Amino acid sequence: GRAAMAEDIGHECGFAFMRLLKPPQYYLEKYGTQFFGMNRMYMLMEKQRNRGQDGAGVASVTLDVPPGSQYIHCEKSIAADPIKDVFERVQKGAMEKVKHAPKVSRGGAAVPDPDWVRHHVPFCGEALLAHVRYGTDSENSLDRCHPVMRQSNWMTRNLILAGNFNITNNEDLFSSLVKLGQHPWQLSDTIMLLEKVGHFLDKENNDFFAQHSAAGHDPQTSFSLIAEELNIGRILRQAACDWDGGYCIAGLMGHGDSFVLRDPSGIRPAFYYADEDIIVVASEAPLLQSVFTVPPEQVKPIPPGQALCIKRSGDWWLERILDPLPFKQCSFERIYFSRGNDADIYREREQLGRLLVAPLLRTLDRLGLTLSETVLSFVPNTSELAFRGLAKEAQDHLDRLKDAIFKEIAECSPGATLDALSKKLDAVLATRLRVEKVVHKDAKIRTFIQEDASREHLTMHAYDVHYGTIQEGRDAVVAFDDSIVRGNTLRNAILRTIDKMGPTHIIVVSSCPQIRYPDVYGIDMAKLGDLAAFKAAISLLRERNMSHIIEDVYRKCKAELKVPLKSGKITNHVKRIYEPFTPEEISARIAQDVRPFDCKATIEILYQTIGDLHRAMPEHAGDWYFSGDYPTEGGAKVCCRAFALWMQGSSSRCYGVDSALSAAKFRKPVLVLGSGGREHALAWSLSKSLDVSCVFVAPGNGGIGWDVD
Repeated sequence: GRAAMAEDIGHECGFAFMRLLKPPQYYLEKYGTQFFGMNRMYMLMEKQRNRGQDGAGVASVTLDVPPGSQYIHCEKSIAADPIKDVFERVQKGAMEKVKHAPKVSRGGAAVPDPDWVRHHVPFCGEALLAHVRYGTDSENSLDRCHPVMRQSNWMTRNLILAGNFNITNNEDLFSSLVKLGQHPWQLSDTIMLLEKVGHFLDKENNDFFAQHSAAGHDPQTSFSLIAEELNIGRILRQAACDWDGGYCIAGLMGHGDSFVLRDPSGIRPAFYYADEDIIVVASEAPLLQSVFTVPPEQVKPIPPGQALCIKRSGDWWLERILDPLPFKQCSFERIYFSRGNDADIYREREQLGRLLVAPLLRTLDRLGLTLSETVLSFVPNTSELAFRGLAKEAQDHLDRLKDAIFKEIAECSPGATLDALSKKLDAVLATRLRVEKVVHKDAKIRTFIQEDASREHLTMHAYDVHYGTIQEGRDAVVAFDDSIVRGNTLRNAILRTIDKMGPTHIIVVSSCPQIRYPDVYGIDMAKLGDLAAFKAAISLLRERNMSHIIEDVYRKCKAELKVPLKSGKITNHVKRIYEPFTPEEISARIAQDVRPFDCKATIEILYQTIGDLHRAMPEHAGDWYFSGDYPTEGGAKVCCRAFALWMQGSSSRCYGVDSALSAAKFRKPVLVLGSGGREHALAWSLSKSLDVSCVFVAPGNGGIGWDVD
């Protein structure tokens, strides 16, 4: 299963697309199986368990089948092991059908006819699309699983979508669909994208049908021509021109055309491999290298703003759909979710750990500690690569100290005393790195999908210690982690667990910087008020009598929500919350906030700096959750919404169906009748609600107009 994480965070999903380019007989002869496509797709999904275990789905399209035959198949599951469940059901159905297949001779043996299998056995088609879902809340249903379908009796109007995405402007897309005459049944970004692409697919069909009908072709001939002439790039350009967000979206059309489109900032990753047998796309490069045994240089990223387009004939190309924006690949996804067996990811994570040694040594020096008195350990398995980098750099530091002392001894003038140098050398030679597995996760508990009331109870019992690794009352412990997001698991489980062993200090080291802002492009960090860094900054503002900043930011965020996207004027006002404080002040306050009331050890928290993050990962410049610099205007606007929701005391997410419904559907004007102080207070409170578009007070008084927006 997926490696346990210290503070589980939901990522939207992973996906894989495959197009078989040869006839079925070819795969039987070359690979010895009738089910080459599904076998490889199963392997691609199994290797994406790190991206999703809450739901899975797979769809296929079979080309050139006669009327009356099913050519689209789809299976989904939300079982305990959805990947296994989906593919076992697919396999069971295939085996039942194959029993009735006519036989052909192959190598002296009778085997099922490959052409018959392709036409009659589900999921043996040429185009395949699979998806794994990582739920970001407690609600989990088949409706939330991909692939999703828009069905029609006309082959060329059928559309199947799946992907790794989050759209920030669902409300705008909803309004645009309504203006087109549609009646969307839901405000989820999945439905918005399905209907947007579907609308322009319908339009392309209608335009070509009118053209061919006018030329005298009968309907059957017209649709055969449409299947050849549909312009994938034109459909996507029209559909995606107003999308704001991070996305990699794969689509299959019923007649066999397909595509994978990547967002213009390159926020979400997508890699492809193509040869004479197949075209395949997945969320991570190592999957393709491993499943298809190809060298890294043959696996390429889909460029930002471009689509990989494949016609039913098998012809394929990359096409620019949207103008690329500044390249902002998601650094947090790279640190936290991507598989570490990629050579570049391995080096990057090691470098993240190495860059933390210098600030760690400064922290130890400030606390009067040495490496000899410090046990180095990591908490979640996902942090092991970065931790190894830290341990290697710490050893390199000791080796450099030894080299420097030897050099001093060699350069020492004749007759000079060597006592001081000898003592320094003895001290360095006596220092040994103490690397231990201090804590392990005893129960695989997915804390992030639990309601708040039960999360604390569960996490208290999720971790245990390896006794004997720490000397009580003498040692300090460094607990290395990928990230510190909310701080709940630290406070409720990890710190209490380590403190049982009696260390003098616990230094929690995070390989990524302080997470200060919500992610709006697909990682489950949607509530600003949950973030440890935000809570720390708010506490400091209140303690230092700077609460006016909070009110001012709220007023500006509310005003920002009225600014239309694409105006070039969206500002992330939440940045001002952090401006009065240094990163060290925020870290110190987080350490205070996460310290359990009964903890005896001193708690320190050390974060990676944003500068060192970019030094370790120069190709992944996306850092909006750390810096507040969102690559799209919708990102900054949703961050402002997150702050406004927090000020309201709302538990709603800053994006998604609930938030979109609140913003687009239920915002109403309110009339308050009266002129006294009670009406003044009521109007003031109502003005703070995102569910209220404006407040009228009649007859009111002179002070109300100054105080109510």
